[in-house]
Amino acid sequence: MTTGLGISARVRQPYADALARTVDALKVEGFGVLTEIDVRATLKAKLDVDFRPYMILGACNPPLAHKALSANLDIGLLLPCNVVVYQDGDETVVTAVDPMVMLGVMGDDPVAAEVATDAKARLRRVIARLNG
Repeated sequence: MTTGLGISARVRQPYADALARTVDALKVEGFGVLTEIDVRATLKAKLDVDFRPYMILGACNPPLAHKALSANLDIGLLLPCNVVVYQDGDETVVTAVDPMVMLGVMGDDPVAAEVATDAKARLRRVIARLNG
């Protein structure tokens, strides 16, 4: 399933299990998780509000990042690739950013297009693993 911004899957798994499976699937495609933002905990600490379990993972594939940054240092503004995992009722939703959508802000950059195409294919496989 795709959204306007990303590639998404709904899985019938508890949030914690889906989160762990997402990190594992990212590793298979060469992505490491550089950052984890626990939105629920942050909103509770900063605003004292309750929110659903919601994690933003900053995923990076080092060879792709190196290639992109070597061609254009400003691409760092678009890194890492965000993947969100959140609870929605009895399901968990996992959505990875679509690198081709992010590429739209770069204009005509052939290296960025090549990297975005590769990253999108890898992220599609990550999401497919969650459905399989």
